[in-house]
Amino acid sequence: MTSTRSYISAAFIALLLLQPDAAHAQSEKAVPRSQAEVQLSFAPLVKQTAGAVVNVYAERVVQRLNPFAGDPFFEQFFGQRMPNRTEKQSSLGSGVIVSGDGLVVTNNHVIEGADDIRIALADGREFDSEVLLKDESLDLAVLRARTSESFPMLAIGDSDAVEVGDLVLAVGNPFGVGQTVTSGIVSALARNQVTPGDFGFFIQTDASINPGNSGGALMNMRGELIGINTAIFSRGGGSNGIGFAIPANLVKVFVAAAEEGDETFERPYIGASFEAVTSDVAEALGLKAARGALVVAVVEGGPAASAGLTPGEVVTAVNDVQVEHPDALGYRLTTAGLGRQAELTVQQAGGTRKVTIALNTAPETPPRDERLLEGRNPFAGLRVANLSPRLAQELRMPTDKTGVVVVDVARGSPSSRLGFRPKDMIVSLNGLAVASTRAMERMLDDDPGFWRVEIEREGQRIRQFFR
Repeated sequence: MTSTRSYISAAFIALLLLQPDAAHAQSEKAVPRSQAEVQLSFAPLVKQTAGAVVNVYAERVVQRLNPFAGDPFFEQFFGQRMPNRTEKQSSLGSGVIVSGDGLVVTNNHVIEGADDIRIALADGREFDSEVLLKDESLDLAVLRARTSESFPMLAIGDSDAVEVGDLVLAVGNPFGVGQTVTSGIVSALARNQVTPGDFGFFIQTDASINPGNSGGALMNMRGELIGINTAIFSRGGGSNGIGFAIPANLVKVFVAAAEEGDETFERPYIGASFEAVTSDVAEALGLKAARGALVVAVVEGGPAASAGLTPGEVVTAVNDVQVEHPDALGYRLTTAGLGRQAELTVQQAGGTRKVTIALNTAPETPPRDERLLEGRNPFAGLRVANLSPRLAQELRMPTDKTGVVVVDVARGSPSSRLGFRPKDMIVSLNGLAVASTRAMERMLDDDPGFWRVEIEREGQRIRQFFR
């Protein structure tokens, strides 16, 4: 027997398909008025839009180390050098065509490390593609098909207009079975702490999403893209009715950066750090709920300081749109656009005020001055740089830090064997503060034969001794 929810869903679809004006009137919702309305389906909408959702095939060549390579016994026994093996690995995901000339949005994890990327349309056509822009922390990538042909496309909608309870369709290629359409509703908004990255502002849906759906489309009933399906909550690898999509408004900004030829995706530099609001802070400031972004530190001379933000205040809205948590603040500022200004609503003990902050890129001050450390010392193989706000953003580190940071560790080097990691801050050597990469290189020239080093790693100070 068809459930009441199915009747309501079918009726709402009917209103949207048969009455275009109702698509813009969120309040016009009704139960079915006839048997004909009950029998309506998603088919017309799917026919109109599904051609713009593609399969993304990514191949990478991986070198497998032979455990006997370099072993003189085995090489003598077999009479030849033991080579390492190479093999091809393939991954499968989905993508969405967002322009008629073949611009495709997908997830970064679908194409990460790929040597060869192809897109396949629902009509059977396949095209080689190149990566225009990708970002690991946002898990987004933009591809362009290498062809002059024209393509069907999905218009990018306004994800800020999405409400909990709205009907949605998810289109992708789960488990590689072929293009699949599922339906559901928007279950929640502004979800964070979903993926290991530093992006935390997802649309949650109960439309069935499975492995292979990554990079596929989440659409509204007007056939507009409102999100890129990215992650699922699952203990067994299949859909449990909890899926997450990157909002279309962020996708729109990301695609614009790719079209402009940007090599990296820049986010606004705020010059402050934030934490979630606890119930105690909310009570002390007179907030009705523990929502917003608590200012914990402000960089001197940065945009936040210039705007008048001070530690202890809470940012509750950006351009009059509510901020649920610090991740939501980052999302709102990023989608507002570089080169613009944003109006922040700030709550403090004395009441509420509004401030204006400039949204510009992070400065590279001091210059990074990257250096590869060499010589007979424990630090040989480290590539270090002076940490600036811009480099901190690239490394996904707090932008209020200064000093010398490890950006890479050469494989098999002395520093690698001693456990140094990228993003380690070199605080001091033998009791002397390390102020710059040039200063550190000079310190290594003295070679006292005994090294006492202080490292800051993930907020913790570590002291080590090396000979």
